[in-house]
Amino acid sequence: MASGFVVNYSIFSLFATHLQKDLGLSPGLVSLPLMISNAATFAVSFLWGWVADRLGRRWSMIIPALIGLLIAPVYLLSQTYWIITVGFSVQGLFAGAILGQTPGYLSERFPTEVRATAAGFCYQQGELFGGAVPPILTYLATSYGVGFAIPMLAATSVGLISFCLALLFGPETKGKVLVADLAVA
Repeated sequence: MASGFVVNYSIFSLFATHLQKDLGLSPGLVSLPLMISNAATFAVSFLWGWVADRLGRRWSMIIPALIGLLIAPVYLLSQTYWIITVGFSVQGLFAGAILGQTPGYLSERFPTEVRATAAGFCYQQGELFGGAVPPILTYLATSYGVGFAIPMLAATSVGLISFCLALLFGPETKGKVLVADLAVA
């Protein structure tokens, strides 16, 4: 969860700031890629859910994360508005969509007795660690004068690699029988 939230905050939280501060774009130009990317993330969630039912939960998150890893440098290192807009919009189809699948994957990992509490705890811990990303990236961008793109790219890349590794070493939950009975010892 921490890796997923690091990716989410790296991609979405400072993107508008990057466009305004680093590239000097107007609010109108900033809003277009954000709107398209968020709409794409929502729309493609149905596809990744279908993939999760066919290939498994882990691969339905690893595949878009790896594709997102390849897409991130395209729009973050570009100065051309249409490349940034298309690249960031496409990113919504991949790395932007991974966080929508993680709550379901989490709930399938825990036994009935602790499912809601454990999944909620893990989710919120991930949110806590991910919440530290914007201030850290802002510090790096302003203190070292590199702008927001380089710290965002580094955090996105590290987060996506960590996310994929965690999934590779985690269990596959596709087809797992979830028992509704509460078994108290």
